[in-house]
This record gives sequence, C-alpha cells and structure tokens, in this order.
Amino acid sequence: MNNKTYTPQDIEQKWYKFWEENEYFKPTFNENSRGNYAINLPPPNVTGTLHMGHGFQHTIMDALIRYHRMQGFNTLWQPGVDHAGIATQMVVERSLEADGLSKKELGREEFIKRVWAWREYSGNTIVEQMKKMGSSCDWERSKFTMDDDMSNAVIEVFIRLYEEGYIYRGYKLVNWDVKRQTAVSDLEVKSTEEDGFIWHIRYMVKGSDESIVIATTRPETMLGDVAVAVNLLDTRYSHLVGKSLILPLSNREIPVIVDDYVDVAFGTGCVKITPAHDFNDYEIGKRHGLPMINILTLDGHINNNAPMKYQGLERFVARAMILEDLKSIDALVECRPHKLMLPKGERDEVILEPMLTHQWFCNMDQFAQTAIDLVKNGEIKFVPDNWQTLYNQWLENIQDWCISRQLWWGHQIPAYHDKDGNIYVAKSMKEAVDKAGGVELTQDPDVLDTWFSSALWCFSPLGWQNEHSNTQELSAFLPSSVLVTGFDIIFFWVARMIMF
Repeated sequence: MNNKTYTPQDIEQKWYKFWEENEYFKPTFNENSRGNYAINLPPPNVTGTLHMGHGFQHTIMDALIRYHRMQGFNTLWQPGVDHAGIATQMVVERSLEADGLSKKELGREEFIKRVWAWREYSGNTIVEQMKKMGSSCDWERSKFTMDDDMSNAVIEVFIRLYEEGYIYRGYKLVNWDVKRQTAVSDLEVKSTEEDGFIWHIRYMVKGSDESIVIATTRPETMLGDVAVAVNLLDTRYSHLVGKSLILPLSNREIPVIVDDYVDVAFGTGCVKITPAHDFNDYEIGKRHGLPMINILTLDGHINNNAPMKYQGLERFVARAMILEDLKSIDALVECRPHKLMLPKGERDEVILEPMLTHQWFCNMDQFAQTAIDLVKNGEIKFVPDNWQTLYNQWLENIQDWCISRQLWWGHQIPAYHDKDGNIYVAKSMKEAVDKAGGVELTQDPDVLDTWFSSALWCFSPLGWQNEHSNTQELSAFLPSSVLVTGFDIIFFWVARMIMF
C-alpha cells in the first residue's frame, strides 16, 4: 500500500480470482431477475494472440454485461475460440516448412495432431489474455468450434440442409488459390490495382482474309476460348454472326455469337469467351450452351487440353511463350499499358484463378430474404444504422455460398462416396454404409468453410444439438441481446448467423 505507482498485479489477480470463485460470471436463472441479457463473444481465431481490436470490443462487451448484471438481469457472456480453418493450417504449414517438413510428408492424421497441439498453446493464451483484461465471461461454458458437441451441431445442420435441398454438390466456377490448392470465398478475394498490360490479338475468319481483334489482359486463357461474342447493334460485326473463327495457336474453330453483355464502345467491341476461366464468360457460356474447356491444373500449370507445346508450363511462363508465338505468326496486333484489378487471396499475394471444380454449395435465396426481413421489421437493428444499407445490398445480390474447402483442418464434410459416384450424407461412416446397402465408401476429403460453423455460434454453444435440446440456455439466451463486432465481418459472420 506504500507504493507510489499503481501496481495492478497486486489487486487484479486477487479480485478476479474472488469473482470466479464466487461464480459471479455465471447466469443466475433467478425467477426474480429483470430479464435475460446475453452477448456472444466473436470467437477470436486460434491462430495467434489478441490484438488492440479485440481489446477495444472486449472492453465494450464487458461494460455492457457488467452493467446488466448489476441491474439484476440474468446474464451470459458466452466465450469461445474459432478454429480458423485456412489461417490455422497456414500457420502450422509454415512452422513445418521452417523445420524442413511438409504436410504431405506427415500425412493428414499426423498433420491434424500438430494443429491440435497448436490449438492447445494458442487457444489457452487467448483465454489467459482475456482474464488478464478482467473479462467477465462464463469461462466454464467456453467453447472451441472443433469441440465434439460443436462438431455435432455442424453435422446436424449440414444433414438437415442437405435433406431439405439447400445444400448440393456441383461442378462450378470458383475462386481458386493455386498455391494452397483450395477454393476461396468471394468475400476473401482482395482486388488490388496494379500496372499491367492489355494485348490485342487477331483472330482470322474461317475461309477468308477477314479478321477481328479481341483485347485481353490474360492471353494464356485464349487456349480455352470457345467463342467470340459481339453485340447485335454493332454493325461492324453483324455480318460475321454465326460464322467461325480460327483460334490462333490452337487452330480450333470457334463461333461468333451475339450477347448483350458486350459493350459496343469498350475495347474492340469483341469479347473472347472462356467460360472455364472467367466469371462473366461462365454466365455467357451457360446462356449459350457453350463447352467449358479448362486449361489449368490445380497448381496453376497448363494442362492436357491445350496444345502440347504449352502443356506443363506454369501459367505466367506460358503467357510469355504464347505472346512470342503470337508475334511470330503476326497475330499480336499491339500491347498497351493497362491498370489491372488483380484478384488475390486475403492471406497471401498469390493471384487467384477462376477454376471449374467440384464443390459443395448452399443455396442462399430463401435465407437471404429472411435476413432482409428480420432487419426490415426491426427485430435486428444495426448501430450505426448506415451499415444496414450495405448489408441489404449484399443480400439482394447474394450468390450460392461455396461451403467446401480443400484443406485438412476443419470439419470434414459428412458425405460418403461409392465407386460409382453416388453420395450418402450421414452422421457417421457406419450410418452411410447402412444407407448404401453395405458397399465400400470413402468420406469426402473436403472440409467446411470456417464460417459455416461460425454461422451456428448464436445457438450451438447453448446446446441446440443435444438430444434434449430444449435447454434453459436456449430459452433464455436465443436470440442474444447485442453483438459487438467489426463491420468487416458483417457478411462473413453476422449475416450468416442471422440467416441460420
């Protein structure tokens, strides 16, 4: 008591221990309470330690929960930690690389053991940091999104949505990380403006000396071209509609088609159509029933669908060779400097590729409308309310959610395949085999997007998935009272919790 400076360690540890021992952070479920008040902690990623953003929002939550506790409310501040699929896998992979190892050398089972070891270290650090801050969570209820009961909730939701027709498996175009070799959510694509080039390339009209010129910033994708589109209003090209062009270097015939997507005033007024490697072209390809020729391997090299000369080349090495070859046949008209918006992964600088792959999707139309209505009718309120506009814009233009990731760390999809390609969705291999009539099955190797389990956070920690799920907690704390979080995860997390 004679210290001239404040020494928090002398009092904070004493009183925090006193609060915990007297169970002050627990809900009382007192019949005479003023009501129920609950906050779900946005679960920090297990990848590291807390930062200043966590400190700021945890302080707000702690003030709110303590205020309502003292006001006589039955309160719950639900804590937890998120398994953070791709981020955590990257951390552990880098740790292995520093030791001269790779996850492939370890194998899936041993790699998962390493990740769990990381979780024990990092997750416990986060909890201790929060306690040092004085956060008054009910720590006995703390959850990790890969805990057994939380995983059971994920499986239960997946099966229900699959059986009700919301979840399906499809061969569609997705953002693809060629380094990590996994699908990436649209929301995780970081578009960066960079100096680049646009190349003008001449395509000859079959059986004539006439040609048309297309412009592209990705000349290597021409190996997968299946058409050239023009606008019907463009008199320069109307006489070519229905005729065939000779695709340079590949010497394939491709048709000239008409589509309103083409802007007469932009570029040359002709658009090369590569449905397997461009999202706009993909939609055009579907409208016109065009073939989809994928010319890239999953690690970003030219595959066997391209001329043999380019097969096996890394995508940008192939680009350089293609440009040289176009010059040599007088098909490269010009090259201009051009500002590019390059799609990159949120966690590294790898340029992403649109890629046709088999993925699992969740149809979001009905969920999105429900989420819009809940805010519109005032059941959910944004503070400040300007974020409601952004929220509505995203939901009104929502696409089906690609929920599968080609990772090892995460909730493995509860789907099982037989040798004929039939799929059986079930809670376990045994149940799936029974459904399949005893045939041999293999479990789908993909895991679910981290945000799938996070979307259940408003009810999974409350025991929704238990056999007797009508718990005190569900009745008292669903829906919760307030959510304190950053605007940057309104789409990743907040909207998806509202929908689910």
